[in-house]
Amino acid sequence: MMLEDLFATIQSRKHSDPTSSWTAQLLAKGPEKCAEKFGEEAVEAIIEAVKNDKAKLTSEAADVLYHLLVMLASRDVALSDVFAELTRRQHQSGLAEKESR
Repeated sequence: MMLEDLFATIQSRKHSDPTSSWTAQLLAKGPEKCAEKFGEEAVEAIIEAVKNDKAKLTSEAADVLYHLLVMLASRDVALSDVFAELTRRQHQSGLAEKESR
């Protein structure tokens, strides 16, 4: 599954019945709850990375990606805009990019 496919599925659930879908339930709770869930999953991924548990880190990384996309959808941020920003940054060093912020 590509990120674009997952994002399209998330977008399609934005106006679904919250009783029929975890994604719809999460989106119905609002952007703040979506951000909170993303943060929780990120912390869990960090813990597994520190513990060097590759299988659990892989699972948590999938959760992080999913919840990031839900958070973006909750704020109407297009995945294509994120990709465009990554493309823009690709042609400069990470150090130069950080200095420009």
